[in-house]
Amino acid sequence: MKDYLIKALTCEERVRVYICSSTALVEEARQRFDMYPTSAAALGRVLSVGSMMGSMLKSEKEQLTIRINGHGPIGTILVDAYHDGHVRGFVSDPHIMLQYNDTGKLAVGMAVGNQGTLEVIKDLHMKENWGGTVALQSGEIGDDFAYYFTASEQTPSAVSVGVLVDTDNSIKAAGGLIIQMMPDAKEEDIVKIEQIVANMKHISSYILEKESLEAILEELFGDDLQILSKQDICFKCDCDKAKMKRALTTLSKEERMAMIEEDHGCEITCNFCNERYQFSEEELRDLERFIDTYAKA
Repeated sequence: MKDYLIKALTCEERVRVYICSSTALVEEARQRFDMYPTSAAALGRVLSVGSMMGSMLKSEKEQLTIRINGHGPIGTILVDAYHDGHVRGFVSDPHIMLQYNDTGKLAVGMAVGNQGTLEVIKDLHMKENWGGTVALQSGEIGDDFAYYFTASEQTPSAVSVGVLVDTDNSIKAAGGLIIQMMPDAKEEDIVKIEQIVANMKHISSYILEKESLEAILEELFGDDLQILSKQDICFKCDCDKAKMKRALTTLSKEERMAMIEEDHGCEITCNFCNERYQFSEEELRDLERFIDTYAKA
């Protein structure tokens, strides 16, 4: 199944549904950072939610940042999401492999921890960014985002996210589902959605077994569904060499001269995508001459 998401309505338009398949984008993140299974599952879950939350933004100029730190061994998870469906992100420690002893499943909650916060910052191109922060509930990501939507955005929600890792550590299936109650939702709608959620399999199982998101939605909601839009999603970073060169200008002159005279060049790595950019000694000297000229102007 290709990576894409669907926005839909159910219960006579009183309930919103977002669903995504994100296997390829999570696999790209895994490869970029050489992630171990538990780190890949944790980041993959947040990337999946991020792609759906990005689609909730109203303008292509808007973006949001998700920051999670539960004081577990994985450290911070940071994800940027955009209106057009692309996401990027990383974890502090990509090399975490933890499993629950009783089930053998990846211990995402243990790796993330639950003694910290989930923070969402939205850049809506206003004077100040909008931000919402909640205490982590479990570190398993799905429960934490359900609590975030309910507590911070006052939108009762059910969130299911999953990443299935293959025996060779590649991503076998990944995806997510968000179901949200609209303000006019009735008690019967709540009961219906609760029953659907209670009987659901893991979302990654649906992604693995079904040929499309439409087929998953049909199994879950039957004919009571109105598809509003479909959108491709992907892992994409907007870094480039020019931006990295601008980053060099924020260093002190002493630091830049040490790169020139001692290291004879430098390499800068983008935190968000692990792309590496090389600058030769001559490129750094050209930059230094430019800075000297600009500073004197």
